Amino acid sequence: MELSRTELDNQRRDLQIEVDDLTVEQAKVDADVESVKARRVRDQDRMDKGLITNPKDLHHLQGEMESLQRRISSLEDDEIEVMEKLEEAQSILDAVVEQVAIADARIAELTASRDDKTGDIDIVRARRAAERGPAVEGMPEDLMKVYDRVRAKRGGVGAAELRQRRCTGCQLNIDNAELAVIKAAPEDTVVRCEECTRILVRTPESGL
Repeated sequence: MELSRTELDNQRRDLQIEVDDLTVEQAKVDADVESVKARRVRDQDRMDKGLITNPKDLHHLQGEMESLQRRISSLEDDEIEVMEKLEEAQSILDAVVEQVAIADARIAELTASRDDKTGDIDIVRARRAAERGPAVEGMPEDLMKVYDRVRAKRGGVGAAELRQRRCTGCQLNIDNAELAVIKAAPEDTVVRCEECTRILVRTPESGL
C-alpha cells in the first residue's frame, strides 16, 4: 500500500532519529576501542623498554595485556555490529527521503495543475458574468433573488430545463399531479422542482 506524504515524513523522522542514535553509539564504541588500544600500546612500550623488572609485576602486566586484547576484540565486534546497523538504517532512510522528494515533486505538479485550472475557471466565470449581465436585464428582482439563492445551494445551477417530464437539474421525473399543476400555471409564473427546488424552464419539449 502506498504511503501518504505525511506517513512518509513520519517514517523519515523516525529513521533519522535511529540513524542519529546509531551514529552516537558508533562514535562511543570507536572511542572505547581507541582508548583500550592506547592503553595496550603504553603497556607494551613499558615492557619493551624494560621498565618492568619485577617478575610478579611483569606477570601481572602480561595478564592485563591479554585482558586488554580480549576487550579490544569484543569492542571491535560491537563496532562492526553497530556499523552494519547504521549502514542498513541509513540505506532505508535514503530510500524514504527519495520517496518524500518524489511525493513533493508530485504535489508541486498537482498544485501547479490545480492553479492553472483554477485560473481557467476564473476566466470562464468572468466571461459568464459578463454574458449574464445583458441576459438578466429586465428580469424581476424577486425572481433573481430566488435564482441566486437556489444557485448557491445547488452547485451553481439555479434553474433547469423541464424536458420530457423530467427535471434536468436533479434528473428525476415529475409526477402527473405536479405536471398538471405546472401545465395549468400561466407562462409568467415561476414553477420549481419539488425535489431539488430549482426553477423549472418550460419549453416545447417539456412534455406538458
